[in-house]
Amino acid sequence: MMDWAALSISLRLAVLTCLILLPLGIWAGRALAYARFKGRGFFEALVALPLVLPPTVLGFYLLTAFSRDAPFGAFWASVFGSGLNFTFTGILLASLVANLPFAIQPIQRAFESIPANLREAAWCSGLSPWQTLWRIELPLVWPGVLSAFALTFAHTLGEFGVVLMVGGAIDAETRTLAIAIYDRMQAFDEAAAALMSAVLLSVSFITIGVVYGLAGRRRRVHG
Repeated sequence: MMDWAALSISLRLAVLTCLILLPLGIWAGRALAYARFKGRGFFEALVALPLVLPPTVLGFYLLTAFSRDAPFGAFWASVFGSGLNFTFTGILLASLVANLPFAIQPIQRAFESIPANLREAAWCSGLSPWQTLWRIELPLVWPGVLSAFALTFAHTLGEFGVVLMVGGAIDAETRTLAIAIYDRMQAFDEAAAALMSAVLLSVSFITIGVVYGLAGRRRRVHG
């Protein structure tokens, strides 16, 4: 039996994570690619940290930070009137943290590949830094942006440990498709788990295929 509510939550979580993180990824990726400042390595390590932390460890720290007893959790509750743990908002914030490296690193590498003299030529031609970003840099880093989207979307769909730690498995609220698959296996319902796994695999593969297909087409057009 397909859990359509869990699929809907997974897709909603993935889309919102991408919509929020991609603009941040462009800004942070560009800053890390061009800026030279003391402590730059520390910030790059901080961005990459979710890649090496076990999801349960990251989930534990986020669960603690989102608690009403913690400064951030208490501030959130005082402003918005509700807590973060075991809510969709909570798993969205957790997803943003867990996906930082997937959203930032591909875009940073794309910005780093742009020759410095190209940007300087744009400035000499009278373009402002903002115009240079829109007219010169973004078209060149677009494949990196597409890669960041594909990685972030697919990783969010399959995220299990962080989402389970922060959100639990509340029906129609925080129970994603990955958690639903786990629950079905725990109940020895292999047929339902297989069906939902196939759907998750198909959605992830189609998303990645479309994104990389668009990137390849753009390279052929501008090649």
